[in-house]
Amino acid sequence: MNKKGIIIGVIALALASGFYYRFTHLATGTGEEKTHNETVEPNEKSGAKNEGGEDEAPKTVSMTPEIQKQHGVVVAAAKQERLADAISVTGKVEVNGDRIAHVSSRIPGKIASVKASLGDTVASGQVLVMLDSVELDEAINRYRQSKAKLSLAKNNLERVNALVEKKIAARKDILQAETDYQMTSSELHADKERLALYGLSPASLDGPGHKRQLLPVRAPIGGVITEKYALVGELADPAKNLYTVADLSSVWVMVDINEKDLAKVRKGQEAIVKVGAFPDLGFPGRISHIADMVDDATRTVKARIEVKNTDRKLKPEMFASVELALPADAPPVLVVSEEALQDMEGRKVVFVTANGTEFEPRPLELGRASGGQVEVLGGLKEGERYAVKGGFLLKSELKKGELGEE
Repeated sequence: MNKKGIIIGVIALALASGFYYRFTHLATGTGEEKTHNETVEPNEKSGAKNEGGEDEAPKTVSMTPEIQKQHGVVVAAAKQERLADAISVTGKVEVNGDRIAHVSSRIPGKIASVKASLGDTVASGQVLVMLDSVELDEAINRYRQSKAKLSLAKNNLERVNALVEKKIAARKDILQAETDYQMTSSELHADKERLALYGLSPASLDGPGHKRQLLPVRAPIGGVITEKYALVGELADPAKNLYTVADLSSVWVMVDINEKDLAKVRKGQEAIVKVGAFPDLGFPGRISHIADMVDDATRTVKARIEVKNTDRKLKPEMFASVELALPADAPPVLVVSEEALQDMEGRKVVFVTANGTEFEPRPLELGRASGGQVEVLGGLKEGERYAVKGGFLLKSELKKGELGEE
């Protein structure tokens, strides 16, 4: 009985302790809960504000007009223009086939001296090679003999005329003398023509003395020496090419035009040629020839574009991309400069400004592109001002600001 009474007493004591703790906790706990609630709600509200504030606020770049001018930032209003369609083709730069010359001697001879080398710029008529030729010597001797004969025939004609006037010689004698003079004159003329054909002026042989003559081989056109085979001591032959001279002030660009685009292409059509060496330059040209045959394997037609090359930046064998401009008969559309477009997060953007100093990147929906202009389908309105030039600088400044914030 004593053991059972002890257990009942322990249980009663535990229950009493529980009632006491519950009573005291309820009496003081209301204030703690209230304090706890008051401290949590502002943090949650503040967190929502931070998320909404940072994510929704537009990212902009500030730049004063002075800094813009210093760094080449140019602002213009978006406007509508007629956007000409174009055909893009590829091709290769070649020497203008109408402005190239292969230089060779007109008669056999030994090369005595070389006056020009590979890469030299030469003028039309400039001496390239001097030849020592046996055939030239024979032609010179014939010319001198004919010249001496003509002098004798002339003197004989004058003597016979005088005798006929004195009635010492018969009339037939003067006819014979005149015939001899005409024949000798014709022979001398033929010998002169032969020397001129060889490239030697007969006037250079009329001076005193008979020193050995060398035959000059001259450039038939002005241009650049692109090939050289002439070597001192070697034999030159009319069938052997000594030099190739090309006038590179004008070049051809040969392109392949798809069969389906033939109806849009015509002779005289304008074209813009670009090469990898000068990606920012466009070389204007015109189609000068369109082939009459379609390539059976590629279903393309060869076309030739003639391009002025006064600065000689276009080199033969360069690969080229060509835009063939088509007439702009479509209604005007809103366009932006292709140079203004920048890549950001996988999208094309331009930097738009409302006040001229704050620039905001604006994603655009784009359409056709031609002549350095791109059609805008969405994201920009007519009259809104944007950075036509200097977009890359603004993009760099924006990235710098983001890295600084991080």
